[in-house]
Amino acid sequence: MGAGLSGSWADGATRSAIEDFVGRVTARGPDFVDSADRVAVFDNDGTLWCEKPMPIQLDFTIRRFAEMAADNPDLQQTQPWKAAHERDLHWLGAAMVKHYHGDDGDLKLLMGAVTEAFDSVTVENYDARVRAFFDDADHPTLGRPYSGCGYVPMVELLRYLEANDFTVYIASGGDRDFMRPVAGRLYGVPPERVIGSALGLSYREGADASDLLYKAAMDFFDDGPEKPVRIWSRIGRRPILSVGNSNGDLPMLSFSGQPDRPSLRVLILHDDAEREFDYVAGSEQALEHAREKGWTVVSMKNDWTSVFSPAVT
Repeated sequence: MGAGLSGSWADGATRSAIEDFVGRVTARGPDFVDSADRVAVFDNDGTLWCEKPMPIQLDFTIRRFAEMAADNPDLQQTQPWKAAHERDLHWLGAAMVKHYHGDDGDLKLLMGAVTEAFDSVTVENYDARVRAFFDDADHPTLGRPYSGCGYVPMVELLRYLEANDFTVYIASGGDRDFMRPVAGRLYGVPPERVIGSALGLSYREGADASDLLYKAAMDFFDDGPEKPVRIWSRIGRRPILSVGNSNGDLPMLSFSGQPDRPSLRVLILHDDAEREFDYVAGSEQALEHAREKGWTVVSMKNDWTSVFSPAVT
């Protein structure tokens, strides 16, 4: 095993739990795991980057909703275009919290609008829009660009795992094609190792070129029980390490490891109001499960000596 975690991880039980696990699965002994099976999966929103006061992708999307509402005043009285037009961050952020408590009413409105917002957009055009957004957009309350809203301890953890022959994947409820253009730049994770929700795609043949275009329909929403399904469909291996922060990550965390194989499940606890945010809404079940099962809970306040990565250009 190479050098352990350092820098942005404080000395203590949490750091020791991670280093101990990596040491056991990489050293010849009863817990040794072949490098091919050292698969780690990470949620994204609230795990690798900031998700409050709303997920970053949601800010990107509501800017598109606001454009649509400006062009069509009738939409200004219909959710979620109404919230986008009025910059009602509470309604938009609450939709995800409601989802994590089992109420998908507002989320369905959002998902339906998303499919309309990007209908018939080519994959290359969408990619360019995402890149432009991260070049220019700032977080609404933290006073820093979105490209600097990734968590530096998590990036350090990704590098530490890779140095110990883990293959790292992102498995998120967010749109995989929103994460792919920036995952390499922010996290060093290539696009082929990003698993996430997806709009449907169609193929169009042209005289000189062919295109893939998004359809006005979801292909799948990669959250809750769908996460293990998508992980297995994409990787074909059961992870031995998983990291999340919300109730929607519970099935992914539970799926990681088996009784006859070592595993590590990690939850990020947002308890640092000074440097980021302090909240448990949408994570109550996951935290209770972690306490019952003895999973590792990372206190952002106590376990991280620094929080955010520098802005990446």
